Amino acid sequence: MRRICVVTGTRAEYGLLRPVMRRIAQSGSLALQVIATGMHLSQEFGHTAQSILDDGFTIDERVEMLLSSDTPVGITKSMGLGVIGFADALARLAPDLVLVLGDRFEILSAVQAALIARIPVAHLCGGDSTEGAFDEGIRHAITKMSHLHFVSNAHAALRVRQMGENPEHIFNVGSPGIDTILEQDMLSREALAASLGIRLAPRMLLVTYHPETLSSASATGQLHSLFGALDAFCASSGECSVVFTMPNADTGGREIMEHIRAYAEHRPHVSAHTSLGQLRYLSAMRHAAVVVGNSSSGLYEAPSLHVPTVNIGDRQKGRLRAASVIDCAPEKDAILAALNTAIATDCSAVSNPYGDGRTAERIVTVLESLTDTASLVRKHFFALDGDVQ
Repeated sequence: MRRICVVTGTRAEYGLLRPVMRRIAQSGSLALQVIATGMHLSQEFGHTAQSILDDGFTIDERVEMLLSSDTPVGITKSMGLGVIGFADALARLAPDLVLVLGDRFEILSAVQAALIARIPVAHLCGGDSTEGAFDEGIRHAITKMSHLHFVSNAHAALRVRQMGENPEHIFNVGSPGIDTILEQDMLSREALAASLGIRLAPRMLLVTYHPETLSSASATGQLHSLFGALDAFCASSGECSVVFTMPNADTGGREIMEHIRAYAEHRPHVSAHTSLGQLRYLSAMRHAAVVVGNSSSGLYEAPSLHVPTVNIGDRQKGRLRAASVIDCAPEKDAILAALNTAIATDCSAVSNPYGDGRTAERIVTVLESLTDTASLVRKHFFALDGDVQ
């Protein structure tokens, strides 16, 4: 049994990894190992490690790394703690391959430890571009330290190829988030409202706003522009509910959380939730009139539910998007105009550019076909003309 170690640090990333983890666990030739880290282990962010256990998985190692600070210094120190913790965890588990997704700083720590331990890495969702956050640099760094590349679209595959990666190790498999949508039995509107403990108006907005970590503009100013647009939209559109999910543990994230809580406190139609969990989040997305903010889920998952997305600012700039995604500047009037456009947009025939919901199947087929994972660690640079440099 080849040991595949999956590392997860956030609720959103775990939601994407879960279909792949299930397939690995069901495989006759692969053994699943799980390391939980980052926000999963923090009460402040909902202690979402419990969601992993509730889904029937075993957490083999827990790497505590998240400091109670969202300053650049605090985040950098968390990364250092992560490298130390992953070095020990990987030494104990001795996996044949580490599997990671995306572009978080927690994952960068895990991949650095795997690199030095000579453990090959399979990377999901590399090759994307998000110019408004330092995730862009982290994602590409992880690509160069990885050995198998499971990308979500042809554009991403080309970028990974441009970085000199072996074309035989680049697989365009789509986004596992679509697998999750297709396998979930969503909550009804009534069941969702009861689970959240709120009343849902006929028109509901699902809002997630993360820091733009490369922006010099004030996150507070941008957030208050969003608040102003939401107030104006709800005032003009009759009964309206606004459901906020809190940002990730990024630089400046706690400040955003404080402002969201203050905004929701005196508005009975607004609720703020630390973590909805995958079922409630996707159910809220299904029942939403519009998905609002700057989360990748508005680009990855919302098109498959035929729900329009108002994508604010530059955080997702450069990422492939469906026709249902409406981009706007982080300014009140621009956001309000985009909301009104979204409400009037028919998304019933929208096609999601991120695949067909068979991503996990394709990934596990590749993992099962590997005959010698140890040989993957010796990499060559493949120039675009096909020659090995």
